[in-house]
Amino acid sequence: MTEYLRMSGVYWGITAMDLTGSLTRMDRESILEFMRHCQHDCGGIGASQGHDPHLLYTLSAVQILTLFDNLNTIDLEKVVEYIRSLQQKDGSFAGDKWGEVDTRFSFCAVATLALLGRLDAIRMEEAVTFVLSCMNFDGGFGCRPGSESHAGQVYCCVGFLTIVGRLHLVNADLLGWWLCERQLPSGGLNGRPEKLPDVCYSWWVLASLRMLGRLCWIDSKRLRTFILACQDEETGGFADRPGDVVDLFHTLFGLAGLSLLGETQLKPVNPVLCLPEETIQRLGLHLQLLN
Repeated sequence: MTEYLRMSGVYWGITAMDLTGSLTRMDRESILEFMRHCQHDCGGIGASQGHDPHLLYTLSAVQILTLFDNLNTIDLEKVVEYIRSLQQKDGSFAGDKWGEVDTRFSFCAVATLALLGRLDAIRMEEAVTFVLSCMNFDGGFGCRPGSESHAGQVYCCVGFLTIVGRLHLVNADLLGWWLCERQLPSGGLNGRPEKLPDVCYSWWVLASLRMLGRLCWIDSKRLRTFILACQDEETGGFADRPGDVVDLFHTLFGLAGLSLLGETQLKPVNPVLCLPEETIQRLGLHLQLLN
C-alpha cells in the first residue's frame, strides 16, 4: 500500500538518520540496488520498481545518492534529459508525462540539476518568469498563477529562486510577515490561514524564513515545545500533532525544524535542499541566502 511513497520514504528515513549522525546504520548496498531498479529508460525515476517515473521521486533519488556520495549508481545524463523534456513552453515543469504543472515541480527540477551541477540544461529565464508569475499580493506563492498562497509552495518557490540566484526578486518583509502569521497559540505552524498546526510546517515555514533572513521573527521557544510534544516517547518518531500516529515524513521534518532552531544534538541542515550542510559543502554548492 505504501509503494507509491517508497522512494520518498527512503529519502525521509536516511536523511533523518544522517541528521542524527546515524547514516552508517543503514544498509547502503541494498538501498543503492533499489535505486538502480527504479530508473526508467527515459531517465526518470519512479517511487518503486514498476512505478511510473516522476520528478518528485527523481529528486528524492538524487538526494539519497548524494548522501551516500554515489551518484553514478544511476545514468545521470538520462536524468538531465528527462528533466529537460518536462519543461513546458511557458517555462513551468510538468511532474511527469501526464502533464500536471505545479511550482513544486519547478523546484524539483532545479534542485536535482543543482545537485548534479547541470543548471545549464534548462531554459532558466523562462523558468524564473513562471515561478514569479505565481507570486500573490500577500507575498506568498501558489502552485500555479492565481492559486492560493501555501507554505509548502512558498518553500518551493523561495528555494527555486535561491538556487538560481534570484531571491532578491522576493519582497522578503511582506512574505516573512505572512510566514510568521502561520504560528498559532500552541507554538506550532500551519500551512495557510485557518488550518491546524502540523509538524511538517516546522520545515516549510522555517526553511523559507531562514532563506529570507527572517528566522528570528518566529517564537522559536514555543515552536520547539510544540515539535517536541509531537515526539512519541516509546518509538522516538514524530507525528503531525501531539497524540497522533508517527511517520517518517513528520519525523524528518520535525528533526529538520529542530536543526534550524539550533538543536545541538542534530547536524546543521541546509534550508534549501534539506540535506546536512556538510553534504552541501562537500558538493561545493554556494546558495546565497538573504541577510
